[in-house]
Amino acid sequence: MAPPVKPPIVTTAGHLRATHLAAHAPRTWQRMLSGRRLNLIEPSPLDIEIEDIALGLARNTRWNGQTHGPHGWSVAQHSDLVVEIVRRIKPRAGARLLMAAKLHDASEYVTHDLITPLKAVVGDVFKEVEQRLTRAIYLRFGLVPILPPADKALIKEADRIAAATEAVQLAGFTAAECRSVLNFKEKPLKDVKLIPLPVAEAERVFLDGFHALEKAIALQAR
Repeated sequence: MAPPVKPPIVTTAGHLRATHLAAHAPRTWQRMLSGRRLNLIEPSPLDIEIEDIALGLARNTRWNGQTHGPHGWSVAQHSDLVVEIVRRIKPRAGARLLMAAKLHDASEYVTHDLITPLKAVVGDVFKEVEQRLTRAIYLRFGLVPILPPADKALIKEADRIAAATEAVQLAGFTAAECRSVLNFKEKPLKDVKLIPLPVAEAERVFLDGFHALEKAIALQAR
């Protein structure tokens, strides 16, 4: 007799169900090097530390690690690139918007950077976890948990420009394939040179940028 099939862990509305999750994953928290225990299903802003994020993102590679060079192109570096592109698109962008851009993929310090084809396979459960983590991270660092539509659209545009630039310079795609295969309408940047850094350096640069934005936000609040 075949074993009984476990019920799905999402409702028709796409929300995680604690009872079903308990059956599928009895432990839903991860211990961080800071000592924090982050519950992946019900993440608390109090259990989020920027040092944990920086370490995770610096060790987490974009494009499944399939990039040119002796070092991987990390999510930390991608995040910093997105910040710079937001500055290009909106030169007078405030520190809070730039911080939201810097942390737009911060959930990946836990979930990792799943490539688009795999995200399509995993589906709604992954998206729900990702959204909950992002909201908790934004709250932890004094941002609104859900960005205004205009800010979200601007960061998404910068994210896609960054991705197109990475695709051409690091991941072996042509500019034409960015449009035909990756469905990017945004063009890759031609006036920047992407240089993947060692993990420790990528982590340091990410943290330096974070603390600079943190100070700018504090000054604006005075």
